[in-house]
Amino acid sequence: MNTRLRDLREDKDLTQKQCAEIAYISKNSYIRYENGERIPPLDTIIKFAKYYNVSIDYIAKLTDIKKPYPKSK
Repeated sequence: MNTRLRDLREDKDLTQKQCAEIAYISKNSYIRYENGERIPPLDTIIKFAKYYNVSIDYIAKLTDIKKPYPKSK
């Protein structure tokens, strides 16, 4: 998961601080997620999935398809 977060961040040319602000977490927490020292909680993963417009499965490396699931009605 950590490499996906880093890759997504770098694709958008964001800093670690900016990513922390997106998820309303500390910069140190984000750095630990990116370094693989901690696993982000589900609510944080959801924030990143929505921001990057990718599926949670993509962030978790369960798929290589970035496209999120269609929204249910």
